[in-house]
Order: sequence, then structure tokens, then C-alpha cells
Amino acid sequence: MHVSIHSSQKRGLTQLGWLTSRHSFSFGEYFDPDRRNFGTLIVFNDDVIAGGRGFGSHPHADAEIVSIVLEGSLRHADSMGNAGVISAGEVQRMSAGSGIVHSEMNASTEEPGHFLQVWVLPSKEGIAPSYEQKRFDPADRKNKLQLIVSPDGRDGSLSMHQTAFFSLGSFDAGKKFAYKMRGGSSGLFAFLVHGGAKVDGKELKKGDSAEITSADEIVFETIAPCELVLIEVPMQASP
Repeated sequence: MHVSIHSSQKRGLTQLGWLTSRHSFSFGEYFDPDRRNFGTLIVFNDDVIAGGRGFGSHPHADAEIVSIVLEGSLRHADSMGNAGVISAGEVQRMSAGSGIVHSEMNASTEEPGHFLQVWVLPSKEGIAPSYEQKRFDPADRKNKLQLIVSPDGRDGSLSMHQTAFFSLGSFDAGKKFAYKMRGGSSGLFAFLVHGGAKVDGKELKKGDSAEITSADEIVFETIAPCELVLIEVPMQASP
């Protein structure tokens, strides 16, 4: 097993007054030739948006985009006709496919909104755009992993056009759990939303991530109450 820790302090940073965005991979004006992607995972942004602000209408294509709202709420609208609010505890999956235009604004005029924005390369380009949104019960991830995105929508998860699996976990201190890899050539990206944990003897603190390859089963230990996001992705894009 190979484990590489990427500390919170080494993430890229964009500050625009209304937006504070921390990037695990090169994005926008932040570019690091050594931080372009982890397999088919190409964007992992930790965004805080001021009240009444957000991302106006803009286009996307050929990306599977997942938004995990941690605090507050976002107002979404897109060229497919979808419009509504995504609140804390909800997850959005949008397949940009052959092309969409969308906007994501803070639904509150006063309170900040905090969400994780994740992009994965699809298994096939030019697919028809599509959209899903769902609330996931926090009780179903207490001291265990809760599957929120998969290739086929199994176990009540959202579906994605890629052999990728997104899981959330909320653990007490002093717990040990194992993640079993589903794909033989996949890697695991583990992000610590808050708290403290260890993997392969290496410590993760708030905002840190671990990139894990060459493993069939990965054991985590929690050293403080924590919230984790685990993303399993193919390490190579489909031909």
C-alpha cells in the first residue's frame, strides 16, 4: 500500500472577498504541475461562499460534478430546467456530458455557505447531461460508511458515469474501520472534513487528504471525533 498525505496548508487558495476556495488540485489561477489530478479525480475544492453571492451562469462539459453541502444552502439553476435549493446534508450530482450551463448561488443573503465541489472524468465523453439531488440521513453514517455516489445507484446512492464510489463517515474517537476497494486498478482519496484520524500510521488533521494506491483494504483509526469523505476512482481514464 502506498499512502501520500497532502496537508491542508499545501492546498491552493483562491480568495475573492465573497469566495474562499481551497484546492486539492490545480484549478483556475492556482497551478501546481505536481497536483493536477488523482487518477480520474480532477477537482476537489473546499468552498465557502458569502451570503448572497456565488457562481453565476457558466458552462461545463464532459465532467461528473458532485457537490456535498456541509453548511448553509445553495440555489441551483441549469440549462436542463432544474432549479432549486440544495441544503446541508444534501448531495448533488450533475453530469455535464455534451454541455450544460448552470449557476450555484448562496441561497442565504446573510449566512455563508460551505460545500465540497468534486469533478471526476466520465467513462465516456459526449453523454446526455443529467442531474440528481438527494438528502442522506446523518444517522446512516454514524461510526460507519455511507455510500452516496456509485456507478449504478446501488444502496440508494446517486449514480455516476464512471466507476467511482463516494462515501461519507462520521466517527467517534477511538474507532477503527476498514475500507475495501471495489476496483482492482482504483485508488482512494480520503479527505478529513474535521477531527483527527490515522491511515497506515500517518496522521490526518482537518483539511488534510490521503491519496492511497496499491491496496485491497485500507484501515483507518480515529483519534478524535471526525467526518471523512472517501472517493474511490479509476487511476486511468477510459480510452
